[in-house]
Amino acid sequence: MALFQGTQQQYYNNSQTFTGTGSQVNFTLTFVPAPSVEADFEVYINGSQEDNDNYSYTSSVLTFDTAPADGALILVKQLNNEEQLGNYQYVSIDDLANNFRVNYVGEEKIISKVKIPDINFHIQRAIQEFSYDTLKSEKSQEIEIPPSLKMKLPHDYVNYVKFTYKDDEGSERILYPARKTSNPEALLQDSDYNYTFGGDNNLLKAFDSETWKDFKASSATNDDLNNTTRPDVDASLAQGRRYGLIPEHAQSNGSFFIDNNRGYIFFSSNMVGKIMTIKYISDGLGTEDEMRVHKFAEEAIYKHVAYAILASRINTPEYIVARFKKERRAALRQAKLRLSNLKIEEINLVMKNKSKIIKH
Repeated sequence: MALFQGTQQQYYNNSQTFTGTGSQVNFTLTFVPAPSVEADFEVYINGSQEDNDNYSYTSSVLTFDTAPADGALILVKQLNNEEQLGNYQYVSIDDLANNFRVNYVGEEKIISKVKIPDINFHIQRAIQEFSYDTLKSEKSQEIEIPPSLKMKLPHDYVNYVKFTYKDDEGSERILYPARKTSNPEALLQDSDYNYTFGGDNNLLKAFDSETWKDFKASSATNDDLNNTTRPDVDASLAQGRRYGLIPEHAQSNGSFFIDNNRGYIFFSSNMVGKIMTIKYISDGLGTEDEMRVHKFAEEAIYKHVAYAILASRINTPEYIVARFKKERRAALRQAKLRLSNLKIEEINLVMKNKSKIIKH
């Protein structure tokens, strides 16, 4: 069976066409996934939308009350169906589990028997581990920075790749982390500076610390680069009479810091109202649709699962475990090279730019 499901028309347009014969009333829809109810699609005959009272739908079969005329063009367009563009390059977790059992599990194979939940567990762990530096499970969100200068971390956030904001031309300008500030836990104190406690005898805490309040209230402008009280200017430059630029501070885009405990991102005051994009790494297990693997890394997943199963079993010969550990490492290295997506023409252009003579 071909790996490509459905037709190219369904892939690009979410539609399927038939030709009437004058007698045929039943037409089988081959959408993947199939529509659930009649409200999930529309039917057109020779360009005119057909009233849904004139047909019924059951188990992927569209049935007309009256057979369309001979030669009539019947178009069925699926609604509320997310485009599946680009999915062919990925393998689903179900296919990974089935393929692994076919290739590795059974009589006279390396693994005589294994429980399906064990396979699924190790596949999910492999996806999670590979997502960090091999699969590069990078996602993005674009929001407008509110006056509070705080943004909630995405639900499947693991680490950030970069923060940028959009300028008037649509170009992305990079923000850099503010390493010399944070939002520490602020303990409440009474007038004698003693800690205060709640009804449960636990310490009372303020959500916003004084450190964050001062960082947020900073009113220095982007052009005032000599103002060492700005969050993105290193005040220590004045110490010891050091002169010159520090690369991380040689910009006026703004800055941010992340409070992982509270789940918020905090921005400098000049970011209010700007359109900001966070590009971050996910573990690849946030939703069912995300649990898939690029085909370039498919073999690495199989080697990882085989090694994990064999290494966790008693009485497995050490040379078998060592063999699959070595094969796993080699397959993972190959997947990284494939997914690095290096293009010799692009590298050539960059290197030519680097070789230009710069006059001083």
